[in-house]
Amino acid sequence: MSKEYIQIAFNFDNQEQFEMLVAQLSALGFEGFNEEEASQGINDGVKMSNKLGEGAGHCKTFILATYFQENNLQNDLDNIFNQYSLTYLKSIIKEENWNAVWESNFEPVRVGDFVGIRANFHPHFEPKVAFEIEITPKMSFGTGHHATTFSVIELMEGINFKGKSVYDFGTGTGVLAILAHKLGAASVLAVDNDDWCIENAKENVQNNQATNIRVEKVESAGQNQVFDVILANVNRHIIEANLEALTQSAKPSSLLVLSGLLIEDQLDITKLTTKLGWNFIKAQPLNGWVSLMFSTHC
Repeated sequence: MSKEYIQIAFNFDNQEQFEMLVAQLSALGFEGFNEEEASQGINDGVKMSNKLGEGAGHCKTFILATYFQENNLQNDLDNIFNQYSLTYLKSIIKEENWNAVWESNFEPVRVGDFVGIRANFHPHFEPKVAFEIEITPKMSFGTGHHATTFSVIELMEGINFKGKSVYDFGTGTGVLAILAHKLGAASVLAVDNDDWCIENAKENVQNNQATNIRVEKVESAGQNQVFDVILANVNRHIIEANLEALTQSAKPSSLLVLSGLLIEDQLDITKLTTKLGWNFIKAQPLNGWVSLMFSTHC
């Protein structure tokens, strides 16, 4: 018998509010947070209902229907959103119907002539791109539609990955890890703390024949090895909590790419990374978000 999930779709007004919502909903047992920008254009993938109204962005999250009902979470859910004067949409999705949900909305993503991200039912890109990535997003984050992922990919075009070791912290669908593989990385460790993301990333890695990617579930960034390139497309709260551990995972000549940041976060994050010995290289802004690149040497 297939599982049923309760899907909650909600808007949020700013990144700080979003991070608080994620923390509170995670505490209830919600998983698979799929954040999207409210604006159309770059992000026209899994669309939200306009019933949610305006906001800085939208998010979908999921929980097993049996767990939600057995733990009587409805009042807790209402209290969370009432606290922020926000609305949400609640629906039931059966596990076997999930593909139909995203297939009906998912559009290919093209990052110039560099990268094309598509589902397996989409045709190859014309005109051609240098690298095609096949992604089945399911309940994970990271299809390239959101400005954070898109701008990290733009930064990755200027990085030499050949023969390098790569750490993808917060891998989501695994799209950045797969791109690092295609760019010639010798090895890639892709980690996340979400079971759905781990399952999905492994599937996408296999579908892209990326045999040098290892996918693992972790609760923090600390590793017993060091890397040439570190990618962290998460959010400010997670970056701040794990930046010291990420720094300890860096080689003397490593590159660090941080994303999931609003433009107004850039100054604070740059100050924090500088204190830990990183040197700012470049910012890649897009639609109010920004990805930042640092090095451990000038």
